[in-house]
Amino acid sequence: MWWLIAAVGLGIPLVVTAMPEFGMLAVGAVAGAVTAGLGGGTVPQFLVFVGVSVALIAVVRPLANRHRRQSPQLASGIDALKGKSATVLERVDGGVGGRIKLAGEIWSARALDGNQVYEPGQQVDVVEIEGATAVVI
Repeated sequence: MWWLIAAVGLGIPLVVTAMPEFGMLAVGAVAGAVTAGLGGGTVPQFLVFVGVSVALIAVVRPLANRHRRQSPQLASGIDALKGKSATVLERVDGGVGGRIKLAGEIWSARALDGNQVYEPGQQVDVVEIEGATAVVI
């Protein structure tokens, strides 16, 4: 019973401070309660508590930190258009530029390489958006 009280006691700071380590210690306390329920003595209960808590902190915390550092995978706005394919509607070159159909809309476009020319009907890839102009290859 004391282990369950400890688990609840460790769960309160988890909710208040949002520190996941308290949750891992609470899970360790629940594991200690299970050990006590299975007839384990005081020493095995503490060993299970410490072992489960340390194992969770050692495994889950680095995974959570790595996940937190990753940037979101969902791109929106003009960032979502980078890397998309488009169809050339009017001749596109590195100088004057031309027009492409990108994501159902007509965009001004210019070639990334100033010497490259794309004719109507060709497929191009958008590498960047500069203002209202798509830069294509």
